Amino acid sequence: MANSQMKYIATLLLLLNFCMYVIILGIGGWAMNRAIDHGFIIGPGLKLPAHFSPIYFPIGNAATGFFVIFALLAAVFGAASAISGLNHIRSWSAESFGAASSAAVFAWTLTLLAMGFAWKEIQLDLRNSRLVTMEAFFMILSATQLVYIMAIHGAVTTR
Repeated sequence: MANSQMKYIATLLLLLNFCMYVIILGIGGWAMNRAIDHGFIIGPGLKLPAHFSPIYFPIGNAATGFFVIFALLAAVFGAASAISGLNHIRSWSAESFGAASSAAVFAWTLTLLAMGFAWKEIQLDLRNSRLVTMEAFFMILSATQLVYIMAIHGAVTTR
């Protein structure tokens, strides 16, 4: 009974996390495209400014570039770990547990790293409303990804 409940909880969390990671990929892709199109452009014969950053994003503050880059990495790996988790949910066996568990833990650590940059971005203020959405999603994902990891590990101990 507990095993089927854990499978149900893990499935719901997996689908929630996958949808949130895909939304983050969309917003992060928009932010990266915006930075490439409207970033700092220097012409020939001009000097770089004193505080030039190669990770310049015109839509946020000094932490935005790092946040968006690590957000995209975390979202790509999170979505990939959700696909691995889907395989584990489908078979729900010990053979698929290792891949799903390790991918989920690694995605969670990348999510925590991106969330750290989100906190720094919040501290520095001056950010776009879409970036605020990404920050909120990472704070939610840090908790739901951890609960998903606990759910698939909890199911292993009840077998």
